[in-house]
Amino acid sequence: MNDEIQISEKQAEYIKKANHRWNGKVGATQCGKTYIDTLFIIPNRIIERKGKKGLNFIVGVSKETITRNIIEPLQEIFGNKVITDISSKNVSMMFGEKVYCLGADNVGRVAKFRGARAKYIYIDEIYDINEEVFQLLKSRLSFEHSICDFAGNPQYPNHFVEEFIKSGVDLYLQRYTIFDNPFLPKIYVDNLCKEYEGTIYYSRYILGQPCSAEGIIYKQFADNPSEYIKDDIIDEFGQKKNFMIISIGIDYGATEGETEFKCTGITPYFKEVWTLDEMKLSGLHAPEEMYDKFAEFYNRVVEKYGKVTHCFADYGALGQVLTFGLNNYLARHNIPLRVDDCIKGRIVDRIELDCHLFGQKRRFILRDCKYLIEAYSQALWDDKHEDERLDDGTTPVDDLDAHEYSIFPFYDKLMMEIKGGRR
Repeated sequence: MNDEIQISEKQAEYIKKANHRWNGKVGATQCGKTYIDTLFIIPNRIIERKGKKGLNFIVGVSKETITRNIIEPLQEIFGNKVITDISSKNVSMMFGEKVYCLGADNVGRVAKFRGARAKYIYIDEIYDINEEVFQLLKSRLSFEHSICDFAGNPQYPNHFVEEFIKSGVDLYLQRYTIFDNPFLPKIYVDNLCKEYEGTIYYSRYILGQPCSAEGIIYKQFADNPSEYIKDDIIDEFGQKKNFMIISIGIDYGATEGETEFKCTGITPYFKEVWTLDEMKLSGLHAPEEMYDKFAEFYNRVVEKYGKVTHCFADYGALGQVLTFGLNNYLARHNIPLRVDDCIKGRIVDRIELDCHLFGQKRRFILRDCKYLIEAYSQALWDDKHEDERLDDGTTPVDDLDAHEYSIFPFYDKLMMEIKGGRR
């Protein structure tokens, strides 16, 4: 190995001892779980089984995450001829072997392999894949030489992965804390610990422990709101901040609900996220009245902050109709904006994004946005449903939804600075 390739004692132990039917590494972020898999484990497993009966599978949350977490790191080490991109048929050629790369967000696609037998399976981000997919994969390891490796960040104690780990299967398991990676700079680890402090993500992503979500969600904000609430958008040099993206999120009020407009500004290089303006429409409104109010809000934002680049709206049954009407309204009034369906994602991912931004002091709210400030201060975890936000009408979650719709399409780029590196 050259000087650039270093492995920890724990990674070396995994290479030596991970020879069971199931082998897994779970724990903290950036602790080196996937690094050793792409450097050594996946290549060796595939080469060792070359010519043997069965199929190879790499399974992850989506085709995109498999590409980012597995394919691209493998290509950096072995080159694009040895490791090909994932084809339209969901196949990557690796070391002369076909490897089916399947996103577990599409249960139907994985189900097509229901009758197939696997010689090797690698599961990336195992805690985030569909449980039905996992149960299907379990039944595919039917050869004597079949083997599965997996890695992931723990979630809550009764998660199906934790239940599987405790089930008595032939399993070699390592649990990692962030401190098990000796190659991370101390300042990076110290900063990450501070950023996660007070949230469920400290237990999960620093200590690598499954942890139930309880109490206040946005504890960084609730404990010290003055850090994040600002009176203006002036930078430290007295200059007005420039926004690369200005995005509006819409949460439509259903029946007697409230319609929310939230405007978010994102600075160049996705460095900071600012809530710039908001509007709440209480009670029932005729669609045309709501469209007029949106136009008023849009014009106010443009006048204060510049061009609105994006708009994302809730896409429920009512939302589809209202968005269609709103786009017609905007076209008739020569307003240069198109409203697209939002990307909802998992609520826990939306929450994690904001918690990270707060923790890194990259998330700010103008003081006039009182409804969103109130929502952040009051948001609670649902003690009856793991990793769900309490949504029983006692806290103003619609404000949070509208804000999250405005930024979630940029999730990967906003998280890039947070989760940089692959060790």
